[in-house]
Amino acid sequence: MRRGIGCDSTLGMTHESLVDDGWAETIELLGGEELIAESARETKAFLRPRGIRSASDLLRLTLAYCLGKVGMRGVVAWAAASGIADISDVALLGRLRNAGPWLQQLIGHLLKREEKGLAQGRLIRILDATAVAKAGAHEKKNNGLWRMHCAFELEREQFDFLEITDQSEAEFIDRVPVVAGEIRIGDRAYLQAERIAKVMAQGGDVVVRASWKNARWLDANGEAFDLIGHLESRREDVFETSVRLALKKGEPVKMRLIALRKSEAAAQEARRKITKEAKAKGNKVQPQTLIAAGFVILVTSLDREEFPADTVLKLYRMRWRIELAFKRLKSLIGLRAPPAKDSRIAKPWILAHFLIALMTEPLSQELGVSPP
Repeated sequence: MRRGIGCDSTLGMTHESLVDDGWAETIELLGGEELIAESARETKAFLRPRGIRSASDLLRLTLAYCLGKVGMRGVVAWAAASGIADISDVALLGRLRNAGPWLQQLIGHLLKREEKGLAQGRLIRILDATAVAKAGAHEKKNNGLWRMHCAFELEREQFDFLEITDQSEAEFIDRVPVVAGEIRIGDRAYLQAERIAKVMAQGGDVVVRASWKNARWLDANGEAFDLIGHLESRREDVFETSVRLALKKGEPVKMRLIALRKSEAAAQEARRKITKEAKAKGNKVQPQTLIAAGFVILVTSLDREEFPADTVLKLYRMRWRIELAFKRLKSLIGLRAPPAKDSRIAKPWILAHFLIALMTEPLSQELGVSPP
């Protein structure tokens, strides 16, 4: 089999065919030449030829560079030898600096859902973020990161939202536009009362992992709620109660608090890790933290009759799906730290990998390729 510029031995058809032999199929998967050209014009990624004949050829060069391992000069040499384009590495670099908004828009086309899919039941989305390091010694010293904020649609097993920021922007549960009727699942990072209230106001429901100290807890009557005391007083393996999350302004958010008692072995392991991490940082562990470590604590806005406690716990357990998707993205698709310090190059690098992931995921499912 002839090996192309974008080939990776772990991907076989993925990198090679989509950038080389199967380029026509890639164009079709992305909506066709006309859509690609129109998107490039709208984002000003491709306005004049200047050595590159078309927007689709520019996209091909962009993916070849971002997904390959031969560098800018190698891509330029391959393009000239293949008759794709006659352009210098400096000129191609300039083109890539303008490619970020274009790739983001192409990803948007792939992420568009059909309305008929929502009629089959509640949309379930898992929110999480993953990160890769920024290039350069200074960034490494200061833990510089590119953070990818994602939403993963459970039924389709696909990402349906992506936003890239640096390490200065945190994970927010309302960052993703709300689809009325959806169920939004998140870990402890998303226990944000004001932002949860915004999601609910737009017709969404939430299932969020809770920490005892990252919210101002109120009981059903609006009085201070002793979460730790409540956990210690219960003997059931699974129990729930009505609570409210206090807001800085406005009425508290009505929620259900659901707790699952961990096995003794799991609780001890959780406490061991907490103690070890605190010791490494020179911190002292609060007694309440060790008590809470013996439980999985969730808050949800879902109706109790339609979604009993056991069902909510099962929903939250599905969070592993997005973790697996991130693993595929980094191991199978090959997402790694961008080599460029310039954000105008680094962001297209990351976006190109997501673009390939979105295109190849349906192919993997059709061919029965199991995730690693």
